[in-house]
Amino acid sequence: MAYFSYGKKHIYYEEHGKGNPVIFCHGNTASSRMFSLLMPLYENNLHCILIDFLGCGRSDRTASFPSDIWIDEARQVVSLAQYLELDEVSLIGTSGGAWVAINAAMMMKGRVSTLIADSFDGRTLNSSFSSNLIRERESAMKNEDARRFYEWCLGSDWEDIVRKDTKALLECATSGVSLFVSPLSAIECPVLLTGSAEDLMCRSGMEEEYEEMKKMMGNASIHMFSHGGHLRFQRISSRDMCLFR
Repeated sequence: MAYFSYGKKHIYYEEHGKGNPVIFCHGNTASSRMFSLLMPLYENNLHCILIDFLGCGRSDRTASFPSDIWIDEARQVVSLAQYLELDEVSLIGTSGGAWVAINAAMMMKGRVSTLIADSFDGRTLNSSFSSNLIRERESAMKNEDARRFYEWCLGSDWEDIVRKDTKALLECATSGVSLFVSPLSAIECPVLLTGSAEDLMCRSGMEEEYEEMKKMMGNASIHMFSHGGHLRFQRISSRDMCLFR
């Protein structure tokens, strides 16, 4: 088990395969374990790096999560890239991890080769974000499959982590805190925005939002899946895999 220091805390990470480095950024109330079953798809061609953000999975716990959680987690990604002495890295983020990956790309200007941002609201949180979040979390806490997923990803203290994360996201939604550290035009690397037409957790009109983001980025493309709910992470096609070669 590998850790690196972040402030006075220790953050867990693991590495799989060899090739061009790619850091995978997990979503809220999850951990690097959500990507573990995907590693056989990529580790023969890529150096896959998984991270448990502070307070999640096997990383040290925190008293609370900040309202700018996705910016703070991006700093953790930057710190990991520096620790591993990566001169050039690709980033993949899904759900909350998509905002993390975008912010990390902004912070590591000139050091990110490609970026995939999957299943997220885009430039702002949708108008029903808070009510949807509360409803989803309350339902998940009562669902046996969701509870098992939380415990598998987060550990035995998963309920406390979910409550802290919910509080931070509600503060983020109501405080008006910026989701990004820089304008989208600051991203120089190729970007792939992905999502599903059946994702009920994200805003309606996700593809239209992605189109607006694409206009602001120098080199972006979009792929929308016709099926699959939130976080039903899809295998990227062989055409898109060329981004990482």
